Amino acid sequence: MEVKDYLNPAEEKMEMAVIYLEETLQRIRAGKANPKLLDAIRVEYYGSTAPIGNVANISVPDARTIAITPWEKSMFKEIEKAIINSDLGITPENNGEVIRLSIPPLTEDRRKQLVKQSKAEAETAKVSVRNARRDAIEGLKKAIKQGMSEDVEKDAEVQVQKLHDKYLKKIDDLFAAKEKEILTV
Repeated sequence: MEVKDYLNPAEEKMEMAVIYLEETLQRIRAGKANPKLLDAIRVEYYGSTAPIGNVANISVPDARTIAITPWEKSMFKEIEKAIINSDLGITPENNGEVIRLSIPPLTEDRRKQLVKQSKAEAETAKVSVRNARRDAIEGLKKAIKQGMSEDVEKDAEVQVQKLHDKYLKKIDDLFAAKEKEILTV
C-alpha cells in the first residue's frame, strides 16, 4: 500500500467538509438579499419536487429584495406556499407577475442566533475533518502490520496532520468571514 492511498481519501473528505460548509453558510441569511437563500426550498412541479431556480427566474434588484419571476402562471401559488412553509421566515409579496421577498434588517438577537448557527455548522465541518484524519491514521497503523515501515508511517501521519491543520484553518476563515458578514450592520 502506498501512503497516498491513505492521504488522498482523507484530503477528499476534508475538502468535501469545507465545500459543504461553504454551501451551508451561503444559505444562512446575513441581512442582504442573496438568491442562494432559496436553494434549499423545493416546489411541486409536475409530480416531482424541483428547486425554485428550475421553475422561475431569480434576481436581486437591490440589497434588500429578491425577485422571483415564475415561467408559468400556475407556479405562483406553489412557490409562495413553499417559501411560507420553509424556515426562511419571510412572507412573499405577489403582484401577479413577480413574487418579491423583502429581506428585513436583522435584529441584534437574530444576528447572535445566526452566528451561533454558523458556528455549529463550522463545528460539524471540523468534526468531519477530524474523522477523516482519524480514519487515515488508523489505516496507516494497519498498514504497518501489512509491511509498511514505521518511518514511512510516521512521516505520513505528519502529512495527515498538516492536511488536517490546513482544512481547519479554511473552516475557521469561512466562519470568521460569515460572522463578520452577519454582524456588519
